[in-house]
Amino acid sequence: MKVLLTGAAGFLGSHLSQRLIDDGHHVIALDDLSTGSLENIEHLLRHRDFTFVKHDVRKPYTTDIDAILNFACPASPIHYQLDPVRTIETNFLGIINLLHLAKESGAIILQASTSEVYGDPTESPQKETYWGNVNPIGIRSCYDEGKRAAETLCFDYQRQYGLDARVIRIFNTYGPNMSPNDGRVVSNFIVQAIQGKDITIYGEGTQTRSFCYVSDLVEGIIGTLALKAPLDAPINIGNPGTFTMLELANLVVKLCQSTSKIVFMPLPLDDPQQRKPDISRAKSVLSWEPKIQIEEGLLRTIAHFKSIIK
Repeated sequence: MKVLLTGAAGFLGSHLSQRLIDDGHHVIALDDLSTGSLENIEHLLRHRDFTFVKHDVRKPYTTDIDAILNFACPASPIHYQLDPVRTIETNFLGIINLLHLAKESGAIILQASTSEVYGDPTESPQKETYWGNVNPIGIRSCYDEGKRAAETLCFDYQRQYGLDARVIRIFNTYGPNMSPNDGRVVSNFIVQAIQGKDITIYGEGTQTRSFCYVSDLVEGIIGTLALKAPLDAPINIGNPGTFTMLELANLVVKLCQSTSKIVFMPLPLDDPQQRKPDISRAKSVLSWEPKIQIEEGLLRTIAHFKSIIK
């Protein structure tokens, strides 16, 4: 297929770019490089089936295409809160522009949504039928509500125009190609441990997260793209195994053989207390579940950061 991939130079987008090329697709890779890096896709820039275009999805883009994968938006709270207006515009205007393109070209469109649509959940694990507990005016709402609006538009276009729109809700993901200043918890802990700095935990460290290694997530994305029929509801893609922030910090210190100490800082506003995906739908619809255990994934990620941190 001829695939348009937005956010292609980001952490996740770079892994998807490689996988799509490996599977024999031609990739048109869009990224405005606001948080993505050409270094992540440098090895693909001369590939005959890879075309990079610097482009902001808030503006329309036109091409003949078979499938669209929309991964354009900073996923780290530090990055998406730096310019919240740009963040929600990227989510809202970006998906409108891409849905118009999908409608014109008859393309499949796969929207990367997020576990953030569940907000600070009052039930666990989170099923796709759970409507969430989101602060619509908080400091994280530019991302949370932007993704919720993008989901709404996908299914409205599906109902109104018969568009083949597919939505996945991605839970915390980690792996090589994360930036040292990514700002998410796994990269923060690993960089601090490698550098021998204090490991910073916000709150008491009792909040839980699930961590999915990037290759497992890519398998779920590719499986969703390969489905023969449209989806009538989102699918959670994540690892149901959960860890407290304190457990994760101690594990990273151990695997890095670090002397770092753990320090505690005030909890940011609207920081969710728990995240745990129910992946029953992914198992039944995609025959998918994660395979990489946390220690193996962390060791691979630690090796990546050791190779780039001087």
